[in-house]
Amino acid sequence: MALPFARLLCLCRRGAERLGLAAAEARRGISFKLEEKTAHSSLALFKGDTGVKYGIVGLEPTKVALNVERFREWAVVLADKAVTSGRHYWEVTVKRSHQFRIGVADVDMSRDSCIGVDERSWVFAYAQRKWHTMLANEKAPIEGIGQPEKVGLLLEYEAQKLSLVDVSGVAVVHTIQTDFRGPVVPAFALWDGELLTHSGLEVPEGL
Repeated sequence: MALPFARLLCLCRRGAERLGLAAAEARRGISFKLEEKTAHSSLALFKGDTGVKYGIVGLEPTKVALNVERFREWAVVLADKAVTSGRHYWEVTVKRSHQFRIGVADVDMSRDSCIGVDERSWVFAYAQRKWHTMLANEKAPIEGIGQPEKVGLLLEYEAQKLSLVDVSGVAVVHTIQTDFRGPVVPAFALWDGELLTHSGLEVPEGL
């Protein structure tokens, strides 16, 4: 028996809505918080563990829970979710920080190292009013971007790429060709001010 036209139209609309939601979910990137157990003692998390601030003195090491996951020498913190496939996009709001690094790292990178220093992390660093890429302590300058209040990162796991994104113009500023061999996590380091992360975002159109 044929369905009434109005009911058929309603079912079509529901199907389209479900397809739209599925497509949006496919575009939505990793949703993460910062992992307190990895945070160096000079760092404090805030806003539901989505932000990190640097303290000149920091916490007394004796007051920080002992954990093999914690960074011991450098002011680094990792996210709590790893990536093994797909395209993911997140943003970082910069507050009063003039020296920081943002990127990704192997989940098991040495806790005595710093992101950008070893060969298992890929980062964009900002210092002395300039941006540059860092891998294995080798730096390369990035032109065409100052110190915006917010920047984006686009991770393309299968394509082995990590890109710095100009949020205001929704455009890729610079891309690092990576060498992922296993799970990687968003990674952050800072030596002043605050960084606030925004994850669970859709990859912007055109990227």
